[in-house]
Order: sequence, then structure tokens, then C-alpha cells
Amino acid sequence: MPIRKTRARLSDGRELIYFDDTEPFVSGRATRELHDGRGLVPVRAASTMRYDVLTGEWVTLAAHRMNRTFLPSTDECPLCPTRPGRPATEIPADDYDVAVFENRFPSLGSVPADVPGIVDGEELRPQRSADGRCEVVCFTSDHDRGFAQLPVSRVRTVLEAFRDRTQELSALPSVVQVYCFENRGEEIGVTLSHPHGQIYAYPTLPPRTAALLRQADRHRKRTGRSLLRDVLGAERRAGTRVVVAGEHWTAYVPAAARWPVELHVAPHRDLADLTELDAAELDELSHLYLDVLGRLDRFFDGVAKLPYVAGWHQAPVGAGRELGRLYLEVFSLMRAPHRMKYLAGSESGMGAWISDTTPETIAARFREVAP
Repeated sequence: MPIRKTRARLSDGRELIYFDDTEPFVSGRATRELHDGRGLVPVRAASTMRYDVLTGEWVTLAAHRMNRTFLPSTDECPLCPTRPGRPATEIPADDYDVAVFENRFPSLGSVPADVPGIVDGEELRPQRSADGRCEVVCFTSDHDRGFAQLPVSRVRTVLEAFRDRTQELSALPSVVQVYCFENRGEEIGVTLSHPHGQIYAYPTLPPRTAALLRQADRHRKRTGRSLLRDVLGAERRAGTRVVVAGEHWTAYVPAAARWPVELHVAPHRDLADLTELDAAELDELSHLYLDVLGRLDRFFDGVAKLPYVAGWHQAPVGAGRELGRLYLEVFSLMRAPHRMKYLAGSESGMGAWISDTTPETIAARFREVAP
């Protein structure tokens, strides 16, 4: 499927990239608007990271995000196209297919100068700049159309955009892992209702990845095999939690699922990240992705749009890459119709997870709501 990629710059210097899959743009007979006339002043984002010696984790400090845009009206949506009679937006074209741009309020990036290596002169307080990158991915120009309502061809374009950005961001010298994800629903914490996702290019391994690599390393030393490949094989053999099994992909509920609604989608081949997918795998994934999201919205009777997070776990760029393996994680915090699971004392305070259901029950419900 042909896709045309066009680069531009917003008025404050941030990068904007169009991924076109429709005419007259995909052939080049016409081009998207490349000029942003807003005259924005560059955002002075200066994120830092401090090391928590009690957990071994880096915590990002991004104080410039405190007053970022919060649930604007549809008429003031910054992700819609720029059209007459409405305020100019982050996307200067009057229409678009898929658009990616640098976040105006990034958690990572815009490295401050001369960040002290420690805080307060104390060796117990290591500090560093958060020199990664954050991007926004607009799936469609239609404000009211969610990802699950996109045509298969547009899902393929979004995946191609994720692949493209994964490849380019992985080449940045400060980046160790790229995470492409979508948050949907105010209950999840979404602050812009326009259908969009985000990409975080991390300068340090996130805690979830660091823990996974530790487990994968132990498994390899003990068995000589890949942990994530063995997990997929075990789920396929058991079958009790498998939701969809295709030629190239399997969707299943993990045996130790934490969330009330949770699903993993894994490729049958060993792939480090999205850049290694071939055409057949992308084609099947485009259909399977829509299948999975459709089941989410049918999971609870009376809930038309289930809030969820869908994120691509990819192998790190450098050390530990051979231990990682691509998979998609989709989950929701909703435990019953319009009732959210809150992480209270034991889970928030001690990290001791308690599931309100069983993985087998989740998988059975996913199978019940097949299209």
C-alpha cells in the first residue's frame, strides 16, 4: 500500500510529518499545507530525571506540563485540521490522513543546560537530563471517529507511521527504547478527546522493561530459550486463554493478568520491534487490531466506548535487545460497567497487585463478544 511521507516544521520549530494514504496526496499531485502561521514561541521544556535509590528507578520531573491543554471543546481542539472560522491548530492543513508531530508539552526532551549530576550535593540523589523525545500521532482528521472505527487501510497507515517513527527515534544517540501507545477515555486520564496516540523515546529503560529483561535473562541462563517466545508457546498449547489465533498473530489473556480487562497480541515470529514486520504480518495485524478493539467495546453491556490503554512493547535499542520481543498490550481499568478499578492502599502503597477477576473469565468474555 503506497504511503507518502511529507516533513514540515511548526512555527516554534517542532517537527510535523504527514503520512498520506489517499489521493491526490499519496501520488504527489497535491501536497499538504506546510506553513504554520501561528508564530508560536518555543516551549522552554526542561525535563530532568532523578534516581530513586529505594527502588532503583528513574523519576521524570516535567514541571512545564502542569498547565498543559485540558479537555478543550471540539471547536478548540488542537488536533483537528486548521479550517476557516476556527482557531489555528497544531496541524496547519485543512485535512490530513495521519499526522505526527513533536509534543508541545513533552515529558522528555529539550535538554536543560548544565544539569548537576547530583541533587543538593548528596551522592544518594543522582540526577540527569531527560533527553528523550515525545510525539503525538493523530490517527484521523475526524474528531469523532475512534481507532476502532477506522478502515483497515488507515490502521495500516498508522502502523506504518509507528514503524517509521520507531526506526528514526531508535537512531537517536540518547534513546534506549521506543514505546508507541494510545490512551482512550477520560477515565484513563486522556486530556484531548481527538483520536490520537503518542510515542515516547526513553533515555533510560522504564521500570516495566527493566523488570522484563531481568526475568528474560534469568530464563535464558536457565533454559537457553527466549522467555517471551516460551510464554506465547505455553498460551498457544493451553488454549484456555487464547482469544484469536491467526496465521501470524495470537491474541491471548496472560495467565497472570492484572487488569479487569487485559489482552496481549504477539507475533509468531521472533521480532524485536515494529520495524521487522513483513507485509503479510502487517496485513493480518491491521484486521486483528480492529477485531480486538471491537471486542473491547462489546465487553461490558451498556458501555459503548471502553476506556483503554494500548501499547507496543518493543525490544530496547542497545543492551538487552536480544532478550526483548515485540508484543501489544491492551488493557482497561474498568472492572464493571462504569465502575473503575482504583489502585488503593495495597497496590499503590506496596505494589502488591490484586485482581478482581480471573484471566480465564476475561478470555471467555472476549470470545463471547466475537464479531
